[in-house]
Amino acid sequence: MISKAQIKLIQSLKQIKFRREHRLFVAEGKKIVEELIRSDIRVREVYATLEWMEENKALTDEFGTEVFRINQKELERISKLNTPNQVLAVCRIPERKPEEIKGEKIQLALDSIRDPGNLGTIIRTADWFGIQEVICSDDCVDVYNPKVVQASMGSIARVKMYYTDLAEYLSGCGKNIYATVLDGESIFTSAAEEGVFVIGNESKGIRQEVLQQATHLISIPSHGGAESLNASVATGIILAYARKL
Repeated sequence: MISKAQIKLIQSLKQIKFRREHRLFVAEGKKIVEELIRSDIRVREVYATLEWMEENKALTDEFGTEVFRINQKELERISKLNTPNQVLAVCRIPERKPEEIKGEKIQLALDSIRDPGNLGTIIRTADWFGIQEVICSDDCVDVYNPKVVQASMGSIARVKMYYTDLAEYLSGCGKNIYATVLDGESIFTSAAEEGVFVIGNESKGIRQEVLQQATHLISIPSHGGAESLNASVATGIILAYARKL
């Protein structure tokens, strides 16, 4: 059974102001919730159908997760998905401070990514290529937006996201900085080394103040008529290239 107060809280977390106020976010679906329970992100409570509870009793017992049993109708009431899938979790937003960035040999930085689906897919792509930290400009879409969480397909449990003044971070990071632009040197011929690879806004690209920090300008050569690449697709190509270094 779920109370009115719980319903009100969960529904409020769809809005960024309430996520920030309560330091909480919502995750939905079997794969995402199960991966979050196993991660270092604190899952405050889970709302699940009897079927999910029976299948995951060992998991929730191991991690001491509080689970509230609800029926399908109650799940549909609190879910943001068109087709809710057995379980929803309320999770604590972790504290991520830029000074805690470890500085991997290959880093991914995002400038003004605004589309939630793009950011979620970028997180999933970063996870695929073993990138454990992503540095975002302050105006990137909120990583705990429900659409971002959903599009990450559980990778949000492994990839740490940091928000900061990106130009300032890049100016002091002491690394090669590779800015992805339309007229840069082809990634297939450039002699790039380890460093920070920057992906820009979906329509405007990388802002001038960030671009000024770049030590190299690189591009993905086009062989057709498309004006540009989707930011998440470009990220996949760039990271596949970077992993060859």
